[in-house]
Amino acid sequence: MAGLVLAVLTAMVLGRALNACEGGVNNAANSTFLLFLFIPGLWAVLTLAWIAVGALLGNRPSLHAAALVVVLLVLCWCAVSLFWGETYACPGGAPPWWPSFVPTPGF
Repeated sequence: MAGLVLAVLTAMVLGRALNACEGGVNNAANSTFLLFLFIPGLWAVLTLAWIAVGALLGNRPSLHAAALVVVLLVLCWCAVSLFWGETYACPGGAPPWWPSFVPTPGF
């Protein structure tokens, strides 16, 4: 369930950025991509990461929880970074609503 929530939240951030910076083809194409490809794909990756971290760390609850938080957030950051690129027309490469203390995604 956490993987689905993170996938939807990541898609919402990416969709808002695409909309604010006039990125991508158009809103219909962007939302279709996010709904039918991005969310299920990211959900699958996050679920596999959840299983892998659980298998590797076993019965260490505090370490397991910390590792899950880090791994899932890093995967979401990487997913946004893949589509956060030169397609944006925003000044500074970030939408106006993006907080200045948070670095913009990207590799």
